[in-house]
Amino acid sequence: MDIPLSVIPEPRAGVTSREIWRLTWPQALMTLTQFLVGFTDVLAAGAISPQVQAVFGILMQYYFFFLLFCIALVNGGIAAISQSLGAALPGRASRYIGLLLKLAGAACLATLVLGHLFRLKLLLLLQPPQEILPLALDLWGLILALLPAGYLSIALAGVLRAGKDVRTPLFSGILVCILNLLGDLGLGLGYLGLPRLGGQGLLLASILAVACGGLFNLAILLRRGTLSRRSLAPSRWDIRALPYMLKVALPSAGSQILWQAGYLVLFRIVATLPAGQVASVAGLTAGFRAEAVLFLPSMALGATGAILVGHCLGAGNPAEARRVGLRLALGGIFSMGLAALLLLPWVPDICILLSPDPEVQAVAAAYLKFNIAAAPFTATSTIMSGIFSGAGATLYSLAAFAPGIWLVRLPLAWYLGHYIWRDASGVFLAMLISQAIQATIAFFLFLRRDWAGFASTAGRWRKRIS
Repeated sequence: MDIPLSVIPEPRAGVTSREIWRLTWPQALMTLTQFLVGFTDVLAAGAISPQVQAVFGILMQYYFFFLLFCIALVNGGIAAISQSLGAALPGRASRYIGLLLKLAGAACLATLVLGHLFRLKLLLLLQPPQEILPLALDLWGLILALLPAGYLSIALAGVLRAGKDVRTPLFSGILVCILNLLGDLGLGLGYLGLPRLGGQGLLLASILAVACGGLFNLAILLRRGTLSRRSLAPSRWDIRALPYMLKVALPSAGSQILWQAGYLVLFRIVATLPAGQVASVAGLTAGFRAEAVLFLPSMALGATGAILVGHCLGAGNPAEARRVGLRLALGGIFSMGLAALLLLPWVPDICILLSPDPEVQAVAAAYLKFNIAAAPFTATSTIMSGIFSGAGATLYSLAAFAPGIWLVRLPLAWYLGHYIWRDASGVFLAMLISQAIQATIAFFLFLRRDWAGFASTAGRWRKRIS
């Protein structure tokens, strides 16, 4: 049997605090490794020059945007796989794993083709300062080369997590973190006896590190037999199962695209401020990376929520799924608020580490202070998104994020940044206001809507996929 039944909770069994902790702490450390990867990249880019740091920030935003299609598919896969395991249907879970990998491979290929064909148009969308555009074009190909490794790593980590194996992705995350650090020092900055390649070296280091992490996950899944010929379902089964995967993945993709596209537009708003464009973009890049440490508790709890809610609903226990969601939300608000308070006194020192340029430091400090104030709202939104994802109710995440970003954040950021404050602080205030609105909508949907009814083991979906 490819996935042991021992990981499947008995129907109607309650989720203990010990189980929440067992699933959460490895995922918290895993998100910490992701933070360290981004943080060391920004440090290395800042040590090269503010121009490289600004270009790196823009290109990584596009990289994360291109990953959204994989993340959306993985959200659908985690929901389907965890619910199937909760319903004691490991055969169905195995076939969903195969379907997830097929869809991820197709999405990666399509993204590579489109990214290559429209590279100049995509870069010009953000209206980057002319002085950094040639460097951005030079490094674009490396961002595309990073995508297959990223897709492989994310998809396989999602498969492992859906089966409640959260330690293997942690080990692969540690591997990526160490290799990326060595690569940044060697290929990026010229230490360890390697040639100094600058921004190109930073991206080469990322490609090698992420590829090794993905291959590590692949080796574990193959050794266990989780990935085998049994995962390759007949096409007729894939056709029947595809609607549920898309039912979860498409709204998730919509949320992720709107979220990441919103950040791309935000970069454009900052890049076209009345003054200090390069320093503002570099400061936004640096602050965005440093802020990621605030997300560690809530991201881990949201990921745990996706797993546990999926298993609870698969086992036919929506009441326990709701209780788990409330416990995780309260825990996230407390832990993220505490992390924000602990981080606040260190903001000036962090900004000095992020960049030697005083203008960049000032912008990064403003970004961090506004987002520290938004920590409780960010925690609520992140955890609610994980809960909705585990239930397959990604449509509710879309309903919360779309208006917050596109009806509030971006118009307000443009108005405050370009006409009222005329600097990046106006943009950051708009972000704080929109995060409060998103969190309020998401929590209202959690309390007042039947998100449990989206599960694959509910209603017609149980009958359709056998």
